[in-house]
Amino acid sequence: MRVFSFLLLFGCCFSTFGQSPDTLIYAQGKIFNAVTKEPVAARISYQSLPYGSKVGFLSGNSFSFPLFDGEKYSITVEAPGFAPSKYMLDPAEANSERKVLKDIELNPPAGAAHNAETTHTVGKVMRLDDLNFDAGKAKISASSYEELDEVALMLKNNPRMVIQLEGHTDTRGNENLNVKLSQERVNAVKSYLITKGANKNRIKTKAFGGKVPLSLENTEEAHSLNRRVELRVLEN
Repeated sequence: MRVFSFLLLFGCCFSTFGQSPDTLIYAQGKIFNAVTKEPVAARISYQSLPYGSKVGFLSGNSFSFPLFDGEKYSITVEAPGFAPSKYMLDPAEANSERKVLKDIELNPPAGAAHNAETTHTVGKVMRLDDLNFDAGKAKISASSYEELDEVALMLKNNPRMVIQLEGHTDTRGNENLNVKLSQERVNAVKSYLITKGANKNRIKTKAFGGKVPLSLENTEEAHSLNRRVELRVLEN
């Protein structure tokens, strides 16, 4: 696990905050996929409450950091392909080993059809849950139109919004072909939205192929989870 911290460098933390190692309480936990239970490498940021006078950053699929002076801390966990998670850590909940244990599950982004009218935050990622294609092709199934119409309406109601459609395949097969297929699919979604009145200049596309899987398991459930198109709000 790589550690980046502006303030909590262990060479100076005890002298800086005047606290004995014997009295320190640590926050510890693991980060994993809520669906498959696999470990997830994430970016972790934390800060003391209420003023954020002590901050730090970590990366990896687990975390451990001290909670100085009995203060509560907020922790935010972010990883590509997942909705961000934010929690509060309270040193009053420490166990007999002076540890606050908190494992964090990351979920895929919420479906766009259920959020199109309420989610306008820049950086928000929404999974197009009801978007389906013919197997191995970029032809959109008719069952997808209702959700895509919701996206078109979101763009219409938010005239300054710019989105990015991000295409993913599963991890099987030739990677170059997977990238090509994922690009063709996001292009097809963009074309459909344009037919519904969306401005083409407000729709960006990006193809990942199978490079950013949500699961590495070799099961049909995992492959289905990895095949997806996500919508990211770039501007609003």
